[in-house]
Amino acid sequence: MLRDDAIYLGTSRHPDDAINKPEYLELKLANRHGLITGATGTGKTVSLQILAEGFSNAGVPVFCADVKGDLSGLAAKGEMKDFLAARAKTIGFDDYELQEFPVIFWDLFGEKGHPIRATISEMGPLLLSQLMDLSEAQEGVLNIAFKLADDEGMLLLDLKDLRALLIDIGERAKEISGTYGLVSTQSIGAIQRQLLILEQQGGENFFAEPALQIPDLMRTTRDGRGAISVLAADKLMSSPRLYSTFLLWLLSELFEQLPEIGDPERPRLVFFFDEAHLLFDNAPKAVVEKVEQVVKLIRSKGVGVFFVTQNPLDVPDSVLAQLGNRVQHALRAYTPREQKAVKTAAETFRPNPDFDAEDVIKTLGVGEALVSTLEKKGVPSVVERTLMRPPASRLGPITDSERKAVMAVSPVAAQYDQTIDRESAFEVLKKRAEEAAHAEELQQQREERGDAGRTRTRTGFQLPDFGDSRSSRSSRDDDRRTRAPRRTTTRRSSRQTVTEAAIKSVTRSIASSLGRALVRGILGSLKKGF
Repeated sequence: MLRDDAIYLGTSRHPDDAINKPEYLELKLANRHGLITGATGTGKTVSLQILAEGFSNAGVPVFCADVKGDLSGLAAKGEMKDFLAARAKTIGFDDYELQEFPVIFWDLFGEKGHPIRATISEMGPLLLSQLMDLSEAQEGVLNIAFKLADDEGMLLLDLKDLRALLIDIGERAKEISGTYGLVSTQSIGAIQRQLLILEQQGGENFFAEPALQIPDLMRTTRDGRGAISVLAADKLMSSPRLYSTFLLWLLSELFEQLPEIGDPERPRLVFFFDEAHLLFDNAPKAVVEKVEQVVKLIRSKGVGVFFVTQNPLDVPDSVLAQLGNRVQHALRAYTPREQKAVKTAAETFRPNPDFDAEDVIKTLGVGEALVSTLEKKGVPSVVERTLMRPPASRLGPITDSERKAVMAVSPVAAQYDQTIDRESAFEVLKKRAEEAAHAEELQQQREERGDAGRTRTRTGFQLPDFGDSRSSRSSRDDDRRTRAPRRTTTRRSSRQTVTEAAIKSVTRSIASSLGRALVRGILGSLKKGF
């Protein structure tokens, strides 16, 4: 029943309930992506769970978001219950054994897992604009901010860095507008307000260091199993835009950092995007196009992406067309939109002459699904009505004490627990402002000393003038006329020196930081070596 080169999903059956054949997902074709859909309560989460188990046992690391908390059960050995044993017997799953899996828990808030973070610079302007729901004009100003930071070698690590940069841009608006494009105070103010909202939603916890290292999502155990990274997302779901943008950023990081390897014998990583509709709801066309491009190209990096959602209509056709491995649970057809979803789902399958897929989708029981996977040469298999196999790990969540025990022996324990605040844009701009203020203060003191000295000369003891009084007055008038322009010229020159000192400070900051412009990828995230 079990195979080394494929994941066993369940057993298909004909309408007369006769057992037909086991259904497999070929590991060699798992990087061609997939889709798990179905109404609430029909078994989508369990299907995700058994796929994660199968990939882990095959040595493939997995990343998935735990929206309801149930996927935490992957870390615990399952309990043999009557309905699980009955399902295994019905489908002829004689190899069924209970086991726990190597799980690493993550949490953007650091409460139910190791903190998972990114920097503002890594996120990039495109995803950050989507996260803050900026207008086109505001997005343009944000792009200018990132370009300026890249050109001047300033790292944007956290929210205070971006705030400081926006303040600096506002003060230099005339200068920057002449070089990079128009910068309006209204757009800067709008971005600052959105940053405040983002901070209240937990963005301050997410945008920090140490940032997530992609290799930590691609770990394997000593016995050759792939680690399953489970992101606690129950609290995160209260900020759906942050949830979807984070997962999209993570997907783009994988795309930018991993090297091309073609079609491997098994994926290097499988990425499950649960509640996928949040990614595409109200997303700008430019973002959808970028997602389509990433999904299309990331397979050559050895990464398989599985979208999990209730309705196949939640995924744009351009993306849906690239999802070759499909598990379709029951759909309801009470409304015109639901009826359209059923019809769409049925039409995407390779027809089976034994049944009408559109009728079957509406009558599938819990734990049943229509399954079609890619076969040799990437051809979809004929859709089959399948009884899904029971999971080996626990159904349902683990306890808080069990979670803490798993985290205590985690391979990344203590690696991400403490935040780091190194020199970045906030510190650079603060230092620059302090140096400029100090230089201005020194200049003011020099001018005051000069004025005081000239006052003493005018009011101090003077030698008597024994010459012609008219000539003497004329000579003094000439001296005053000569001195007055000289003082004005000296003061103007000193002010220019202050500006030059500030420019030199900026130059030193550039030389001591990145020293070069940063390179960004398809979704605006930084390109880094793996």
